[in-house]
Amino acid sequence: MKISVIGTGYVGLVSGACFADVGNHVLCVDINASKIAMLNDGIIPIHEPGLDSMVTSNAAAGRLRFSTSYDDAVAHAEVIFLAVGTPPDEDGSADLTHILEAARNIGQRIVKPVVIVDKSTVPVGTAELVRQAIAGEVDKRGVQVAFNVVSNPEFLKEGAAIGDFMRPDRIVVGSDDQEATALMRQLYGPFSRNHEKLVVMDVRSAELTKYAANAMLATRISFMNELANLAELLGADIEAVRQGIGMDPRIGSQFLYAGMGYGGSCFPKDVKALIKTAGDHDQRLHILEATERVNDLQKNVLYRKVCRFFGGAENLRGKTIALWGLSFKPNTDDMREAPSLVLIRALFEAGCKVAAYDPVASKEAQRVLLAEHGERACGELLSLVNSAEDAVRGADALVLVTEWKEFRSPDWRFLAENLSARAVFDGRNIYDPLTVAGAGLAYEGIGRAVKAEAA
Repeated sequence: MKISVIGTGYVGLVSGACFADVGNHVLCVDINASKIAMLNDGIIPIHEPGLDSMVTSNAAAGRLRFSTSYDDAVAHAEVIFLAVGTPPDEDGSADLTHILEAARNIGQRIVKPVVIVDKSTVPVGTAELVRQAIAGEVDKRGVQVAFNVVSNPEFLKEGAAIGDFMRPDRIVVGSDDQEATALMRQLYGPFSRNHEKLVVMDVRSAELTKYAANAMLATRISFMNELANLAELLGADIEAVRQGIGMDPRIGSQFLYAGMGYGGSCFPKDVKALIKTAGDHDQRLHILEATERVNDLQKNVLYRKVCRFFGGAENLRGKTIALWGLSFKPNTDDMREAPSLVLIRALFEAGCKVAAYDPVASKEAQRVLLAEHGERACGELLSLVNSAEDAVRGADALVLVTEWKEFRSPDWRFLAENLSARAVFDGRNIYDPLTVAGAGLAYEGIGRAVKAEAA
């Protein structure tokens, strides 16, 4: 099948590569000429395991191409996916500027029947706005051409997106047209050979399903974080609680890990957008409002622990804190809404120096931190180093922020010899408190019953 994908961001590039990998001919289009030039040179602008080799092999086979031309995109395609950004406005609503502009560009050019698919995460009712935008441009041209607009939200986890796309647990399609539905079944056939994974519903329900899924997962995270804070007060261990409730099949074990709060490009934006959508219809989503408040507070939890350990924020001035991990989660370089940014901001304000290491996100972190704090502050207070060991050398304490695999089994003796305050703050509860204490280090996690003192 001939497919065009408008937008070569995270969703668009992964979708285009995966569709090409099963034999489709895919043209990815983006108005960012420099990004297209990079892709045509074989440079992948985002970090996603397996994506670079998939793009390279399919481009070499001629199944995956990149262009800045809407003319080429529309002329090429039987199906056009809209995968452009929908960033949050100041009021929390999703900004539909890019998706409606893409729709108008399509409407100015279509001359044959085509199915347009909303792949971006968009508010309920967006498919109808896209249909109106396309129809308006077609009417201006005085032509008649059949087209359908379908909702097909993505459910990709950053760091595991290739596997999620190639082996989906469900494929949600919102369609009110039988022919468009049949085309989507054909398109996704290679991804659901073992059993039927396509869930067909009306368009508005499909649009809400995406928001509902992310809101549910965000709520689970905030619930566990709030419970973790209570566990500390009660002398309980949230890790034991997590295992105890996660074995209940009605609850399940996913997204029950206490930590520093959620971040990234999806959960924060989608929670805000759903709250705004409800407000536009004179309804308050009290649970989601609480989810957001808890998450905002949780991003400061490790800073509060560090302050308490050193006897107050006033005692942090001149101290050096080592940070392991900067991205909002492992296996990505995405720094959007990352908890590390909140921690670093607080440490800077206290006059504390930060030595940070991340396997892939340091470059993006530097860009974001320079934009927020400026060259002077970053030059005086921030060191982005090339290894976990380099971050620790000369530091007073270590904070584990992102649970990259290479941080899971550190050399405890090395840490004890190099951290002058001999303290480890575990923001993801990946370490055993007694093991850390046995190495002569003080330990604090999130909601752990054992605040182990150095042996």
